[in-house]
Amino acid sequence: MIPLAEALSLARERDLDLVEVASNAVPPVCRLLDYGKYMYDQAKKEKNTKHQHHGELREVRFKVKIGDNDMNLKVRRAEQFLKNGDKVKLSVMFRGREIIHPEIGRGLLEKVREQLLEIGQVEKPPTMEGRFMNMIMGPPTAKARPAPAPKPAPKPAATASPNAETKVASEG
Repeated sequence: MIPLAEALSLARERDLDLVEVASNAVPPVCRLLDYGKYMYDQAKKEKNTKHQHHGELREVRFKVKIGDNDMNLKVRRAEQFLKNGDKVKLSVMFRGREIIHPEIGRGLLEKVREQLLEIGQVEKPPTMEGRFMNMIMGPPTAKARPAPAPKPAPKPAATASPNAETKVASEG
């Protein structure tokens, strides 16, 4: 611990600033540092955190009469989006009279959901919006991961006489 006057003189000698870094501590903690450089580094850190990837919403569109290979290609694309941390909006587009058969689109989305279930989770189930049926999947979160199965309780050992049960109960 250095008195305030001595700390200020040390700062002047070294051409640095005396900066209080922990005001709640007893006694308060101060450091000798270049305040301008310190503020520059703080701004740089803040700027870097602004540009972090937060998961965009990407869209993959299907048509009702899609072939198996085309569907597999689009599923792989959705899989890449999920692995990159993005949310994926899966849309089935209905054209003309196809709209009277929404069960076909729902079946298609369910098929895609089954293929992507290992790397993603459904955030919004299939819903009809105009001539599109949409479903949103996101990357798995800590809450969505399956919890480990609880271990079964050990079974009590079989007892030969009724007195043995009484004895065990009285010990505990």
